[in-house]
Amino acid sequence: MRPSHAMVATLPCNDLDASEAFYNRLGFSRVRRDGAPPQWESNYRILTDKGGELHLTDAVEDWLVPGRNPFGLYLYTDDVDALAAEFGNELAGKKAPEDKPWGTYEFALSDPDQTLVRVGRRLQR
Repeated sequence: MRPSHAMVATLPCNDLDASEAFYNRLGFSRVRRDGAPPQWESNYRILTDKGGELHLTDAVEDWLVPGRNPFGLYLYTDDVDALAAEFGNELAGKKAPEDKPWGTYEFALSDPDQTLVRVGRRLQR
């Protein structure tokens, strides 16, 4: 059941297919919208997982400058170690998951447009 109050990120992408493939590896899959025109998915995609949703859209020209992407996402999951193994040497700074002083066990990586993606879970206190 969808919560009565929720916020979903819409992430600009230079290559929707590459971005969708990246987020598929994190457990997200595309939602097909019945009755939506075929061209709709050519510039906008909705991805979901067990508890979240992410919208991908074509980037407006010059929004995403290589090496200067200002966007970031945080994925909360219990499968931190499994996802870290899936991405292996793609991890940002090649750092394995670790406990952070702000109370999470996490790692970081970058998507195809260099969006910072942190993957973690809250530490038990």
